[in-house]
Amino acid sequence: MKYYLVAGEASGDLHGANLMKALKEKDPKAEFRFFGGDLMEAEGGTLIKHYEDMAFMGFVEVVANLGTILKNMNLCKKDILTYQPDVLVLIDFPGFNLKIAEFAKKKGLLVCYYISPKVWAWNQKRVLKIKRSVDHLFCILPFEVEFYKAWGMDIDYVGNPLLDAVDAFTPNPGFLKNNMLIGKKIVALLPGSRKQEISRLLPEMAKVAGRFTNFQFVIAGAPTFDAEYYRQYIGGMHIPVVFNATYDLLSNAEAAIVASGTATLETALLNVPQVVVYKGNAITIGIAKMLVKIKFISLVNLIMDKEVVKELIQQDCDFHTIANELDKLVGLEDYRNTMLADYDLLDQRMGKPGASAKTATLIIKYASKK
Repeated sequence: MKYYLVAGEASGDLHGANLMKALKEKDPKAEFRFFGGDLMEAEGGTLIKHYEDMAFMGFVEVVANLGTILKNMNLCKKDILTYQPDVLVLIDFPGFNLKIAEFAKKKGLLVCYYISPKVWAWNQKRVLKIKRSVDHLFCILPFEVEFYKAWGMDIDYVGNPLLDAVDAFTPNPGFLKNNMLIGKKIVALLPGSRKQEISRLLPEMAKVAGRFTNFQFVIAGAPTFDAEYYRQYIGGMHIPVVFNATYDLLSNAEAAIVASGTATLETALLNVPQVVVYKGNAITIGIAKMLVKIKFISLVNLIMDKEVVKELIQQDCDFHTIANELDKLVGLEDYRNTMLADYDLLDQRMGKPGASAKTATLIIKYASKK
């Protein structure tokens, strides 16, 4: 069968690649065309647009880049019509993908949505748009089942694909030596994969590093940038950057400072104590506070429905406050142990690996019935 996938950020590229791998195992004749990234491209098929040209975060940033977004959307629509896939698979990225879903549904295409849009966070009436334009919705968070049920929707809960990625991870025994990181305990810095995140968060992270000279701080680099890009934000400090080795970095870390997003859950699943940070455009944050209906921003806290990890947002996201929290993570044994115990409960709530394989099976089943 012919599959068209649309992923618009680094996490979508990861999940899209794992899904493609699972689809190929179950459908040896699978053909792929997609918007995505390097990981999806490595699985084969044709990459039409890389997510580095698509990932704009926040209300203000989206407005400022509206021309590029519309251009990408038109390209996607035209390419889907030209390709005429057996099934369209949209991966997260709701601002873009819900419009693509609406378009594709009107054109008579089978629309599957993998990793539900976070409509439970704000503007919940978007569920009505999903009901109209999506044939099959695959959810990855346990609490989403009841949420959609309350709106009269039957969805497929497939578990979380991050469990697949973590389960497939094999530590590199030479990681520390190869990256010359032997000697001091490590604090991992995960400043995100978008330019806006890195430019706002990394300078504060670097200042924190200056306060903890008995630790070595290491940046998990996004594949779309090079080491030189990160150096402009660290004020001349020696903070190494490692690429394509985030799990190895985390598995060797004493603690981590993590930008809000998928990485917070990955860090928890790898059992690393963390502080979550987020800093955005002031107008964007102001709008979000009026619209967003959730108590937390990190996936760890959302899934557990309580504060497991500290969230430092906007004005609280400065190096003094981050340093104080990090001091507790590396210095207070009871504080660390409480977080790690909550991580154990999180593991139980998340369930078992297999989301990619389960989703692939369902997609093929639904496409075969079309």
